[in-house]
Amino acid sequence: MTSLAKAAREVLLTPDPPAKRRAARALARAWRRGELDHRCDITMPEQPAWPAAPELLLPSQMPRRRKGGSERGRIAMLHALAHIEFVAIDLAVDLVGRFGEQFPRAFIDDWLDVAADEAMHFALLDRRLRALGSHYGALPAHAGLWEAAAATSDDALARLAIVPMVLEARGLDVTPATVERFRAVGDEASARILSRIYKDEIRHVRAGTVWFGWMCDERGFNAVETWQSLVKSRFRGNLKPPFNDSARRDAGLTQEYYAVVAS
Repeated sequence: MTSLAKAAREVLLTPDPPAKRRAARALARAWRRGELDHRCDITMPEQPAWPAAPELLLPSQMPRRRKGGSERGRIAMLHALAHIEFVAIDLAVDLVGRFGEQFPRAFIDDWLDVAADEAMHFALLDRRLRALGSHYGALPAHAGLWEAAAATSDDALARLAIVPMVLEARGLDVTPATVERFRAVGDEASARILSRIYKDEIRHVRAGTVWFGWMCDERGFNAVETWQSLVKSRFRGNLKPPFNDSARRDAGLTQEYYAVVAS
C-alpha cells in the first residue's frame, strides 16, 4: 500500500496549478477510502514545485496595489489571494507528509480536508480572475509565503503555532473588510467567494488550535505559554491589531494567546 508520505510528496512535486489542485483533492479522497498507509517514511522536499508564472518577488519589490474599487485593483487583490490559496495547498500537504506519524488518524483527516478546501478556494479565485479577463500567473506574487514552512520544518508544534494560528488567523482579521470593499463597488460574485473562504478558514484555524493543544498536552506543555514563546522565537514579524476577536474565538484562538504578544 502506498504510504501517506509518498502520496503527499507527489502532490508537493506537482508544479502545474490545476494539476496540483486535482492531486490534492485526490490525495484526500484516497485517504478517506483507506488507500494510503499511515506512514511518513520518506522526506518532504524543502521547496514545493511551482509554475514559472507568477513571477515571485520579495515584499519590497511587489507593486503597490491601488486602493479603491477599480477592476484593475480588484484583479490584483484576487490574484494575491489566489497565490495565498495555491501555496496553502502545499502548506497543508507538507504538514501531513512531514509530521503525520506524530499524530492520530484524525489529524490526517482534518488536514487533508484543509488541503482539499485550499484547492477548491484556489479554483474559485482563478475562475473569478478568468471571468474578469485575467488568470493566475498574470501578475507577480509574494515570494515569502513558504518562509514560515521552511522555518518550522523541524517541529510540528512550531508549524502549527505559526502557519494556522498566526498566518491563517490573520486572514480572519482582514477578510471581512475586503468582502465589504468588493460589495461596495457591486462585485457581489467576488464577495461571495471571499465569504465562503472566510467561513472555511475559521475551521482551518480551529484545526490548528485543537491539534496544537493536543500536542502540548502530549508533551506536558502549557499551550498558551508555549504558543507565545514560539511566536516570539519563530515568527518573523509582529502581531498587529485590529483583531477579529469573535472569529478567532470561534476558532479556539482566544485573546489569552495573542493579547500579550501583539504590538
